[in-house]
Amino acid sequence: MRATVSFDRNLPLVGLNDKGQHTFFDATLDPSNPAMYASPMEIMLQSLAACSMLDIISILAKMRKELITLDATLDAERADTHPKVFTSIHVHYKLHSSDCSQADLDKAAGLSMDKYCSVAAMLKASGCKVTWDAEVVAE
Repeated sequence: MRATVSFDRNLPLVGLNDKGQHTFFDATLDPSNPAMYASPMEIMLQSLAACSMLDIISILAKMRKELITLDATLDAERADTHPKVFTSIHVHYKLHSSDCSQADLDKAAGLSMDKYCSVAAMLKASGCKVTWDAEVVAE
């Protein structure tokens, strides 16, 4: 895996992966000119949700469960001093499904967060407390 990130006189930074896909990174340096894109830490937080959601979708598909929508809401705390790492993150999953039980979703989310999600594993290894809960809304 290889990636590059470039700066060309102005923000945003532009990331490019080895598949040719772009990611834009921004920060609010001037309050009169707000950021147009997410910051690296916001992208990292979103990456935790995306990583685990892809696992959950795959696991539930293998269980032959119908997924209508799946959302994740993340609440994070950061250290007060530099480097301002994540110290805790809580993920709340909300699944709309016609046939998925709470036990099915809990199993899938647990497997993701404890075994498969690389982003969760990296955050936990850094000392960040990662927790989650989930709810199923019957459709």
